[in-house]
Amino acid sequence: MKKKKKKKNTTGEKQTELKRYFGARAVLGDQRPRQRQRQFHRSTWMTIPKNTWPRFSRPGISMTLLESRDGLQYFTFEHSRDYQQIQFKFLDSVESMDPNNIVALLQMNPYHIDSLLQLSDVCRIQEDQEMARDLIERALYSFECAFHPVCSLTSGTSRLDYLRPENRAFYLAGYKHMMFLERRGCPRTALEYCRLILSLDPDSDPLCMLLLIDFLSLRSREYNFLLRLYQDWEVHRNLSQLPNFAFSVALSHFHLSQEDQTESEERERLKHKADLLLQDALIMFPGVLMPLLDLCTVQPDAAVSSHDFFGPRSQLGQTPALAELVSLYVGRTHTLWREGGVLLWLEECVREVLRRVDAKDPLVEDCQNKRKQRYQSAPLNIHRHVILSEIKEATSTLPLEVTTQSVMGFDPLPPLDSVVSYTRPERLTYFGLKSAKQTQNNSKGPCEDAGGNGYNSIYIHS
Repeated sequence: MKKKKKKKNTTGEKQTELKRYFGARAVLGDQRPRQRQRQFHRSTWMTIPKNTWPRFSRPGISMTLLESRDGLQYFTFEHSRDYQQIQFKFLDSVESMDPNNIVALLQMNPYHIDSLLQLSDVCRIQEDQEMARDLIERALYSFECAFHPVCSLTSGTSRLDYLRPENRAFYLAGYKHMMFLERRGCPRTALEYCRLILSLDPDSDPLCMLLLIDFLSLRSREYNFLLRLYQDWEVHRNLSQLPNFAFSVALSHFHLSQEDQTESEERERLKHKADLLLQDALIMFPGVLMPLLDLCTVQPDAAVSSHDFFGPRSQLGQTPALAELVSLYVGRTHTLWREGGVLLWLEECVREVLRRVDAKDPLVEDCQNKRKQRYQSAPLNIHRHVILSEIKEATSTLPLEVTTQSVMGFDPLPPLDSVVSYTRPERLTYFGLKSAKQTQNNSKGPCEDAGGNGYNSIYIHS
């Protein structure tokens, strides 16, 4: 008889992680009264419902199993007719550009997902982090209460198509919750959410979690997990072509070589491997070094800064797409390189790279040709990830067709081939004789709303 696999509880993991860093009293102090007068009875694993929340009633979201194929289950969220009407009112509120209208809508419909996501962004901008986080948790709770009975997010076999607008809010709520966890000092729990979001559509990876999973793995010291992921996915996903994996895999080998429990012979092997991997990463992506040292507040040696290979030409020679990836990696992970031992290791490898460059190592020319041939343009999911990351070094590299749009937090850069199940009804505007056919999620390209009213999900046609 097979033992039943126990379901992971990420809420419990988050509490354990916080206790480890801050102590049980600091984490549990405000929760003890809740246990005596708790209003909610449904068992959930993503969030713990709070007594301060409005009483839950189903908002009109349900989940349907579309098909089962090759051991995978394909689900989708659906909106009831009443929920669709609330969604139309939400779009009216967004169009008004007044957050108070969204607040009023939430007072009447406290578990409307897109309103919770949008208002969370407003609170975060106003530096009310507690309320911003609370609204995201409420959205996740609303989603979890709508799960299909056979949907298991921990099995890795449940799929959710990002092309369907009703599903996208779940991705975004999970992403935002993950980032709140990471900022609160719970990188291990954040890594679990990252893996969850990636598992929902690993082939398309609509939020480009592969640009983030290495950082969370390093932050939570899950070095072996990152190396296993790299080995398993490199063949079919070419992860080594991403700057973040090229450098993070090297950094993982270095940290493993420094662990006390590692035997001396194994340490030497791991350190040698780390040296080679970091040198290869620097040769393939020389534009990483100078901005990385700048953010680490390290003054490079004159022999390095004056050398053509790492000098200004390494920055100017990058394609815009590669510059976006490099800026994202440097802006996100520079804190991981500030440690004294890591910086000394980086210095050693940089000197060896310069020696190889001067010796006309054939790898140098090979990588230069690869940089010219690849990274011609970044796909939409990378732009979407950069927008969600809010890393200023990366957002400044976004192309004009993205920066000229107004990007809404509830649906940033919707896919060009969205699968729309219902549309916003036609109505008259108050700005003249034009009629406005405004759809909840239009499948047209993101560039088109630069000439409309500026919202990704609302288009004005004459």
